[in-house]
Amino acid sequence: MDIGSSIRAIRKRKNITIAQICEETGLSQGFMSQVETNKTSPSISTLENIAQALKVPLAYLLLKKEQRMNQVLKHERKITTSGPEKLKVEHLSSTKNMRMMLVELPPGASTGEEPHAHEGEEVHVVIQGRIYAEQGEDAAEFSEGDSFSWNACTPHLVRNIGEETATVLISIYTESDSEWDLI
Repeated sequence: MDIGSSIRAIRKRKNITIAQICEETGLSQGFMSQVETNKTSPSISTLENIAQALKVPLAYLLLKKEQRMNQVLKHERKITTSGPEKLKVEHLSSTKNMRMMLVELPPGASTGEEPHAHEGEEVHVVIQGRIYAEQGEDAAEFSEGDSFSWNACTPHLVRNIGEETATVLISIYTESDSEWDLI
């Protein structure tokens, strides 16, 4: 674990000196320097004192980098295409088990000719346009601001039934981090 680098980054972001941390925790500057350079591993009790001095939860210091906030700025979004109609997919963010994306469906476009199924659960929010959604024997039409969700293991499809490009915000949760057909 890279706890020392996290402590240093938090300390610098908050404009706290090593001397201030030491004054509050009773630790020596030499020890704090070794902690920040990962040359020594502090006890949980010592980490708790450092966390209190930094005004962060102890658990935050113990998170791995991939467990912390993942930022995707608009200009850095990964953009791919999906399905035979090459739907534009903007990947907004993802964690090990959840992905969020914006999908553009031109008029008449759908997620496939036939309903398809995959692992996971999906939540859809219609940002723009008119959508027809079908899952198993259920079907409905949705407009801007409407939302729907389903277990993706039942065959489903989404189609743009409007005269303008539809944009749908989709969040997909799976229990594994394996790849799947996104929409």
